[in-house]
Amino acid sequence: MRTAVLVGALAFATVTVTTSAVAAPAAAVTAVAGPAVVAKDPTPGPVTTPDPSALPTLAYETVEYGEQRRQDMDVWWKADGEQRPGIFLIHGGWWSAGDKRQMTTIARGYADLGYTVFNLNYRLSGQAAWPAQRTDVLAAIQLARKHAERWGFDMKNFVIVGFSAGGHLAASVGTYGDGMNGLKGVVGLSPIVSPLRAYTDGAVSTDPYKRRLRAAAIKLAGGCEPKGRCSRVWASMEVAWHASRHDAPMLTVHSEDEFVPPAQSQLLKQMLGQVGVPVTVVTAPGTAHSAPLYRLPGIAEQVHQWIADRLGGQL
Repeated sequence: MRTAVLVGALAFATVTVTTSAVAAPAAAVTAVAGPAVVAKDPTPGPVTTPDPSALPTLAYETVEYGEQRRQDMDVWWKADGEQRPGIFLIHGGWWSAGDKRQMTTIARGYADLGYTVFNLNYRLSGQAAWPAQRTDVLAAIQLARKHAERWGFDMKNFVIVGFSAGGHLAASVGTYGDGMNGLKGVVGLSPIVSPLRAYTDGAVSTDPYKRRLRAAAIKLAGGCEPKGRCSRVWASMEVAWHASRHDAPMLTVHSEDEFVPPAQSQLLKQMLGQVGVPVTVVTAPGTAHSAPLYRLPGIAEQVHQWIADRLGGQL
């Protein structure tokens, strides 16, 4: 049995611990507060980080999975010596903004359910162009595998959950190569599964969010539009074009009238369906996007059940 109290530096040099504590008298996580979110802006703002000391059986630390800025993640786990299914969370923010702090409440919620949770930051598009963001998620998963015993992580049983732009990253990892060992499912809340569709829709729409999403996709591609040499970059960003028969099943959730429409996921369902991979597309009435969509009555419960089914209903 490992102790829930983390003392000193980690014994392995590849991981740098920036915060660590469980049941410690002082809060290990600094409360953060940000400016109010602009009205109707679908990008959620930072939330107050809970005090892990209130949960004596829950361990928490922040580690770096790379040497560059924003290559870090928060890890939450039950320090009881058991290996548990994992959940990797990826925040949204137009690929160019946002922070893992937005996901803290959701991360803690999954940890309370008994999962080992990895809450990721990744390089934003202003720091590095595609595919740096997908590379970061893959690197985080690799580090989680390497130190699975420490974090009580069952590396053969995990899912990835992404919100908006984070949903694009989650789905991109889900269709990267021909499947990933241990990845049992991908969940996207308002996932931008087709930056090319976003680019096209934003060119003709008067919706400011669709126009903003078009500009964000161009920025993600390194500032180039989908033509000439840049066509390869845009092709790499298209999730559905990389469907293969060993990819993980996916669940996507959209509002019927949001600026990332359900049609984005329908192409993914069609392409993955052709190779025998199931995709479930859930739609809800209204315009709620990303985290606000997740908070609608019944949506989180559907996501929880789908994840439990994929991970064997072990919890």
